[in-house]
Amino acid sequence: MMKDTRLKQLFLLFIMCCGAIHAQGGQKFKVILDAGHGGKDFGAVYNGFVEKNISLNVVLKAGKILEGDNGTEVLYTRKADVFTELTERPGLANRSSGDIFISVHCNSENTKAAFGSETYVIGTTKNASNIDVAKKENVVMSVEKDYKVKYEGYNTASPEVIAGALATQEPLLSKSIDLASRVQEGFVNTAKRKNRGVKQAPLWVLNKAAMPGIFIELGFISNAEEGAYLNSEAGQDEMAKALAAAVLAYKKEYFTASASGAGTVVTPPATAPAKPVAITATTATQAKAPAETPAGPVVFKVQIAASGTDMALEPYNFKGLTNISKDASTAVIKYFYGAVSTYAEAKELLVTAKEKGYTGAYVVAFRDGKKILLQDALK
Repeated sequence: MMKDTRLKQLFLLFIMCCGAIHAQGGQKFKVILDAGHGGKDFGAVYNGFVEKNISLNVVLKAGKILEGDNGTEVLYTRKADVFTELTERPGLANRSSGDIFISVHCNSENTKAAFGSETYVIGTTKNASNIDVAKKENVVMSVEKDYKVKYEGYNTASPEVIAGALATQEPLLSKSIDLASRVQEGFVNTAKRKNRGVKQAPLWVLNKAAMPGIFIELGFISNAEEGAYLNSEAGQDEMAKALAAAVLAYKKEYFTASASGAGTVVTPPATAPAKPVAITATTATQAKAPAETPAGPVVFKVQIAASGTDMALEPYNFKGLTNISKDASTAVIKYFYGAVSTYAEAKELLVTAKEKGYTGAYVVAFRDGKKILLQDALK
């Protein structure tokens, strides 16, 4: 009898161990969706359009799409019209070891003429409208109990506070910008919104999130036409689809090929071909197709930094590194180290960049001057 009991215990232990191994091997990409405002905090209200309702609807719709992806787990800071304290929003993301944090809001301004979507990452700014956004969104602190104690010392105008925020977020900033850029592209291409760009501002929720994070302003509900669009079922569906697609595109590049230990790590070949491989058409249909201009060779670089400041490409600005290039096509400028034809060489550059202190650096790929997915480059 005792022997049978012992066997049962060992069997149960085996099952538990198998479950644990499966759970560790089946880690999912964790997306934290934060619907701005809620409950007693209405956010902006114009023309009968209420920010807290619109942000929640878009978050729930985007979340439902993302939940349909087997490799993605979605967590919400709120799923109903309830008040969630500002500290709890990034707090939930940090406790759950989220991979990305996305806070969704609506914009407003007094002239009621502005329109378009914009997405923020943490950072300093001298732009008055960016500062106004930070002030409006951070002011929710004041409706919380004991807010003076909780948020003591957080002043969006304080250089010390912003320096501290950037020190924490610098390793994550490049990925935050990439995610923000994908979201903006989706809003423009899918929802046909005016692109107001990727911007920086000292937003509290982004400062406290220990992962890549973005703060989305879907559009201006102070603008009667755009407010009506964002308040409509069709408008919310389009914005949610664009947001979800951007998240999944980001996941495809960073999660599956990440060396962080989460997800499935893709081991690339030791080298990547420097020249494109010609493919011979094998069917009659293919044979009759017009010849396409062959794509150029892949170029690998190491992204080391992103900043709103346009810096001279001199070694003294980049901890002694040379062969620096930049992408200044958006308000947030991306800086790259090196330019090589194989992934193996790029990995060597990455080691050098990290030794110089760029701990958040990572390899990116370009073809014909345009950034492409790393997985596609390695094919």
